Amino acid sequence: MAFVRVEQRNAHLAGAVRLNSVEGRDGPISKATLTAISNTRRGSGDNRGEEATAIQWTLWGKQAENAAQYLGKGSHINVVGRVQNNNYDRDGETVYTMAFTAEEIDYLDTKAEGEALRGKQSPAPADGDPAPHAKPASKAKGAKSRKATAATAQTELDEHGDPISF
Repeated sequence: MAFVRVEQRNAHLAGAVRLNSVEGRDGPISKATLTAISNTRRGSGDNRGEEATAIQWTLWGKQAENAAQYLGKGSHINVVGRVQNNNYDRDGETVYTMAFTAEEIDYLDTKAEGEALRGKQSPAPADGDPAPHAKPASKAKGAKSRKATAATAQTELDEHGDPISF
């Protein structure tokens, strides 16, 4: 199976990072989901318009924990990752999906901008919802770009828990 590399540049987050824990081969591992939107300008003159592209990314491990702590709705990022076709049977029908897994994520906001964006979000999740923010085991050093390697891809789910099909 081949993986296709995907880059999403100058994107902003559509909502808070959703963080939860899933069972991995070596025990529990953090999994975060975020939706990044980037705009592309097409055409020229009076016909010039913008086209928005939204991609739901999955992050794993330490990368997921850091994203949940440092990113909030509206945060600016660059993401490099891979896309993989997935399929599964649902009620006797084959459902085809695409999973986007982040391998590298660059945080483009300053520390003050990031804190201001996170401060505007509600601090307490509703019962049963995954925590929007989690503290990583150790604070990352002041590097603007934090990179981590992603684990295996799984089927992506929307906010209602249904698989995303493309």
